[in-house]
Amino acid sequence: MTTPSTTPSATPSPDASQPAVPYGTPDAPRIAVRGEARLEVDPEIARIGITVASRGKDRRAALDDLTRRNTTALDLVKSYGDVVERLETGAFSISPELKDKGRGERVHAYHGRVHITAELTDFTTLGELTTRLADLDLTRVDGPWWALRPDSPAHRQARQQAVKEAVQRAREYAEALGTSLAALVELADIGAENAQPYPPAPGRMRSMAYGGAAEDTAAAPLDLEPQRQHVYAAVNARFTMAPPTL
Repeated sequence: MTTPSTTPSATPSPDASQPAVPYGTPDAPRIAVRGEARLEVDPEIARIGITVASRGKDRRAALDDLTRRNTTALDLVKSYGDVVERLETGAFSISPELKDKGRGERVHAYHGRVHITAELTDFTTLGELTTRLADLDLTRVDGPWWALRPDSPAHRQARQQAVKEAVQRAREYAEALGTSLAALVELADIGAENAQPYPPAPGRMRSMAYGGAAEDTAAAPLDLEPQRQHVYAAVNARFTMAPPTL
């Protein structure tokens, strides 16, 4: 009877069995720091919301009025040319209003609405446009919402400043120990900016114009002051340093 031969399993090398050391050693101490940057810059764009409405006893009449007013609002915005960087139509609705009393589904009136969003780059023109829009029949204007573009140089500037602050902080720690930095081990981006494309309540303006034809005398343009934008960046960084003499 033949005894089957066995092959001894390979013995793992010490390097393969030992996990990477997540901390420094006496020969290569590590420094972990956080770098932050906060900037305050002027906005680059402003968005406004436009709601055009209509109301009528007859559904077709309400729809025709809504179409006409929507065209008037769009033509007005488009007349400002390149100042308007983006113009989009959002939700549209035409809905019946039932009578409170009486039996059956008796319609009292029909309501129509169209929502439009405009994005402008000229803030002087913005005040004039919002005033003219609010002067239209059954037209409501919301905004402005100030913002930076996603590729704004302000975001890059904040990130670079956060990295420089992390290096400076680590260097100060090393100098306090009488030594110097040796190498960068890790640089982690933990959310470079928190600028919001649609800022909430602060800086919001709301104008409404319902009913009645516009007066012969145009309303004076609104004086809108742009809201400064806050840009934030933060990084975590780890360095090695030369062994200090303690």
